[in-house]
Amino acid sequence: MHADQIAVTAATVRALVDEQFPQWRDLPVRPLDSQGTVNAIFRLGDSLTARFPLQPRAGARQWLEREAAAAAELLGRTRFATPEPVAIGEPGAGYPLPWSVQSWVPGAVAADEDLGDDFARDLAEFITGVRAIDTRGRTFAGENRGGVLKDHDAWMETCLERSEHLLDVPLLRRLWTGFRELPRGDSPDVMNHRDLIPGNVLVAGGRLTGVLDVGGLGPADPALDLVAAWHLLDRGPRRTLRECLRPDDLEWERGRAWAFEQAMGLVWYYDRTNPAMRRVGRRTLARIAAL
Repeated sequence: MHADQIAVTAATVRALVDEQFPQWRDLPVRPLDSQGTVNAIFRLGDSLTARFPLQPRAGARQWLEREAAAAAELLGRTRFATPEPVAIGEPGAGYPLPWSVQSWVPGAVAADEDLGDDFARDLAEFITGVRAIDTRGRTFAGENRGGVLKDHDAWMETCLERSEHLLDVPLLRRLWTGFRELPRGDSPDVMNHRDLIPGNVLVAGGRLTGVLDVGGLGPADPALDLVAAWHLLDRGPRRTLRECLRPDDLEWERGRAWAFEQAMGLVWYYDRTNPAMRRVGRRTLARIAAL
């Protein structure tokens, strides 16, 4: 998926686990087929997952430590399951980065599920629970989505240029021209999951059961987690989510804008490498454009 992607094999994982965590030597290692784009994920026995960053990153250990702290902060704050941080491993066996171990959260990702009103209410409950976490004076750190929409102009221009042969770029350019002008208003930052895409949402029987990739938990625009309205829901359930959360019109529209900003990078970047992510991008953009 990435030009600088690091190959991670089950044999490498086995060697790292055996050397660094001998208490888990008897646990089988199995690669997990996931939609993930950041980590290679392996099951470690029945109750653990080992996660290996796929790309080199400056300050990789500090990044994993921040992820673990965020996961610990969210753990138990809602009735929905989220991963518990367990350990951080060191480079070795030919793998050049630190890596992490989390608890396994069972469930099926919400990839192509037809999700209805009950799921929308569950999702609203999760978002409300996350927002209730105290920011402790923290504000948006200026990384990725969640600050000022105009700050993403350069990225949007890249996405629009790369999408010429894939999408209706004139329409999408007109949408971004409007989205980028949306004011933030005076709403303070609140805690957000910050990546509520289908691959991070677990379901069973049409209900929300758990949420993955919680390491991005942090303060941001209150509209940010509203991206889930377009990533996950069609018109009727989306209306139910809005009725439960009661955002004002501006906040709701900023949520649509953040979903647009995220979806625009999924189609061209993963066009030939990750069909599931490409489908998410196309579906989200279609929902946004249909309004």
